[in-house]
Amino acid sequence: MKQQASVVILGSTGSIGTQGLDVISRHPDRFTVTGLAAGGSHVELLAQQAAKFHVPQVAVADKNAAKAVREALDRAGATYTSVQAGPDAVIGLAGSGASVVLNGITGSIGLEPSIAALKAGSQLALANKESVVAGGHLLFGSQTRDNQINPVDSEHSAIWQSLRAGTHGEVSKLIVTASGGPFRGLKRADMTGITPEQALNHPTWHMGPVVTINSSTLMNKGLEVIEASRLFDIAPDRIDVTVHPQSIVHSMVEFCDGATICQASPPDMRLPIALGLSAPDRMDDVAAACDWTKAANWTFEPLDDEAFPAVSLARHCLSASEKHTAVLNAANEQAVHAFLDHRLPYLGIVDTVKAVLDEMDAELRGDPLFESVEEMSRIESEARRRADDLIDKQ
Repeated sequence: MKQQASVVILGSTGSIGTQGLDVISRHPDRFTVTGLAAGGSHVELLAQQAAKFHVPQVAVADKNAAKAVREALDRAGATYTSVQAGPDAVIGLAGSGASVVLNGITGSIGLEPSIAALKAGSQLALANKESVVAGGHLLFGSQTRDNQINPVDSEHSAIWQSLRAGTHGEVSKLIVTASGGPFRGLKRADMTGITPEQALNHPTWHMGPVVTINSSTLMNKGLEVIEASRLFDIAPDRIDVTVHPQSIVHSMVEFCDGATICQASPPDMRLPIALGLSAPDRMDDVAAACDWTKAANWTFEPLDDEAFPAVSLARHCLSASEKHTAVLNAANEQAVHAFLDHRLPYLGIVDTVKAVLDEMDAELRGDPLFESVEEMSRIESEARRRADDLIDKQ
């Protein structure tokens, strides 16, 4: 029997975190949860998780939530669980040396915990795409050994799995699939009055609000193109996006001989999460497989760049510099939150991001790489400020 792997879950009360704990609950002989981190807005759920998995440490990013978490833990019977609070507490837990750290935090605030996990020698099961998009070489430069990052996004996990069919030199291109979101087939003129409630109604995936809105604008595909290029060292012009509404084929790799290898399964994030936790091994009883006794149609459509310009914008940033991709991500986060708060129209999300990039383009030129997390944070803060200014003028 293999020794149990210790696991820290960042963002435990979110979609990735709760599904990760579900996977772990089915394999108690393989994993022990040594730490949970969350923002602090769902204290009862965090306490229930800590009690169920007998977790010794929890961290909350919101310092003001520490007292409420302690009280919730006591009510749940987890009196043995210690509580730390503040962003540094989350980073410290990430760097505690667990066998695996599952990073399900949303946003670029997930970068420093990712770096801490790598520096501590942990295997990083990475669902926080912003770590790659905003952090780039800061993240990769923190690795203490080869193959230390296990991609958890369904698309990148699919590429990761498909790449086993050949060598890096044999890869012709990567094909990232997109569901198309709730507004697939609409033209730009059809999307003027879209509400947050409509945009949050994703046809195939159940995700957090920011990721769901990014899926509706296809900004998530733009971020995924950036992530795929950097994770797998493939030039941007060798990464295609295709719309696949059924969300069965999660992405593909085309090889030099014309063969295309895909990873296919019903849409269920527990599969890539489980592989992220257990790689290179696979586990039983994770998710349902395709039912080959029933007829099915898998369709693929070209991306409508005019209606959904976010992917083209992301490609431009990827070709420009790491600083451009950080600004893209930061401005988008501000715009998405403003849309969810009914302060920005739907089409204003990507328009605002482009406007911020246009304003900051000249100052981003020069050295394309960040020297430190502090420099990245400074540029991100400026991007957020400019996005807020533009949003206030709407």
